[in-house]
Amino acid sequence: MTVRVGSDTGGTFTDLVGADGRIAKVLSTPDHPGRAVVDGLAELLGDQTPDVLCHGTTVGTNALLERRGATVALVTNQGFADLIEIARQDRPSLYDQEQDRPEPLVARHHRYEVSGRLAADGSELERCDPATLPVFADDVEAVAVTLLHADVEPAHEQLVAAAVAERGLDVTASHTVSPEFREYERTVTTVVNAYLRPACRAYLSELTDYADQVLVMTSAGGLVPAAEAAERPVELLLSGPAGGVLAGTAAAVANGWPDAITFDMGGTSTDVCLALDGRPAPAADRVVAGFAIRVPSLDVHTIGAGGGSIARLDAGGALVVGPRSAGAVPGPVCYRRGGTEPTVTDADLVAGRIPADAEFPGIGRLDVDAAAAALATAGLSAEGVLAVVDAAMVQALRAVSVERGIDPRGLALVAFGGAGPLHACTLADALDMPAVIVPARAGVLSAVGILGAPRQASLVRSWPHSLDHEAATAALHQLGMEAAWRVARSEGFGAGSFLFAPHSGKARFQSEDGGPELVVHLELSVDARYEGQSHEIPVPEPAAFHREHRRRNGYDRPGHPVEVVALRARAWVPSPVPVEALPPVERSPALGPTVVAEPDCTIWIREGWAAEPGRAGAFVLRRTGGGGAP
Repeated sequence: MTVRVGSDTGGTFTDLVGADGRIAKVLSTPDHPGRAVVDGLAELLGDQTPDVLCHGTTVGTNALLERRGATVALVTNQGFADLIEIARQDRPSLYDQEQDRPEPLVARHHRYEVSGRLAADGSELERCDPATLPVFADDVEAVAVTLLHADVEPAHEQLVAAAVAERGLDVTASHTVSPEFREYERTVTTVVNAYLRPACRAYLSELTDYADQVLVMTSAGGLVPAAEAAERPVELLLSGPAGGVLAGTAAAVANGWPDAITFDMGGTSTDVCLALDGRPAPAADRVVAGFAIRVPSLDVHTIGAGGGSIARLDAGGALVVGPRSAGAVPGPVCYRRGGTEPTVTDADLVAGRIPADAEFPGIGRLDVDAAAAALATAGLSAEGVLAVVDAAMVQALRAVSVERGIDPRGLALVAFGGAGPLHACTLADALDMPAVIVPARAGVLSAVGILGAPRQASLVRSWPHSLDHEAATAALHQLGMEAAWRVARSEGFGAGSFLFAPHSGKARFQSEDGGPELVVHLELSVDARYEGQSHEIPVPEPAAFHREHRRRNGYDRPGHPVEVVALRARAWVPSPVPVEALPPVERSPALGPTVVAEPDCTIWIREGWAAEPGRAGAFVLRRTGGGGAP
């Protein structure tokens, strides 16, 4: 029997879930993240080694936030060395004159220019000569190569990357990580990958010592082999949260709510994501730590508000919660591990949302007196701290619903993470959401989602022939087959052939040796826009663009030409341990106000709410006044 484990490394806790439903929750070890994974495996399995470890990691995200990556050199075309600093004309805070963009990850003296130039269609205007590349500074550890229009024709980039590799340096070329148009975003994404790769490669290599096979969760919500993840760490920045979104969406669908918002409140941050028709919203790009990242991902909105977020009075006397966090070390004051500044967890404990005799994994009984004293010393009340952090989370929920034209009154709120179920009823009341779903194993749900995530490949390509829809469709099918082959190889399949029926959404692989058939699911789409527009919309095919544009923007232009600017393909094979296959958790009905303490999380049922056991072991909370049928 294959022993399969899902693990998620968070800022405060590292969570593990086995295919048999057992869980382990240990304190994270920020100085050596792999140690917490090893500790959790020992607690879960004893001396046994897992056959498959499905892992979500924050190593890359933390390295980017804390600026602890490699010293990177950037190689680009003559005249474009400052593109990474010029950026876009938009400002991060329009009316704040003191707000600046983050410092570029590549210092000015580490930016190098090389000869050669391509036209927008990929044709060569000037020959590229790698010999014109200067000698790099001695402190350079990694190199990012981003040349104009390499998303259409990578030949020049390949020449330069090969020359850099001959010098013994780790090199990332833009066409391998972000083959899409828009030079600034492609450059930043490539630089971030080069910046993170040395640390992530070492970390993931170490993890392979503790399992026969290690699969890593990507921001797009799928698992890839550890070796592949180590080469493209920029795709791991939402590794853990993506798992929670998948499992939260599955719990919502199982309980009759295909339209929902997943709400993951952990120790360091809160992540929310909109799901419609049982599918989490995708995103082609996002901003992480102030940097524009352009790789496929789930559309997760993150704020610095978690159980460990520190509460304080600012210089003007206003109460502020987060984004600074007590993390795992020293942790909230009530953990009795050296923390002195009050946190949201301390406020939850003092307010009675967490039982006074509660014991947390790896910590033991919480110290309510110390938490109360810390709040008093800071001049704060528990109620005030909770009101401020709840307001911030309400705004996050509005950002993925109301601000996108979606009425939250038709959505369920799926609450998980160690702290999510403590705040869910308050947030649902604020937005008049009809139901709260607390999935089974809510406190370790990201690990559950990672365990049940599919093997997946997500590919994107620029399309320079914008008005040739027939050619775009043929190229899209070819990209889908490339994605399917990637998944087949990661599943261990070798020589064989695929039978692809485009309208079925599936490709069937048959090995030459007559082995078992592999069915790969496919999802194909194009990024399209009206000719002359500066933004695009993903649609299944160009013919669907008018309808989708009308749905999103309230109007369409049926007679106006539609441009296709990029092709997208997602191929996946479902997990052998889907979320719904885990043993259910037994729960009994409960009326509010009350607290339900579970091994991995605490649920606060507010006055006026009642909880009933739902499907797949979930709790479904509704107002006692009724309502809540989807």
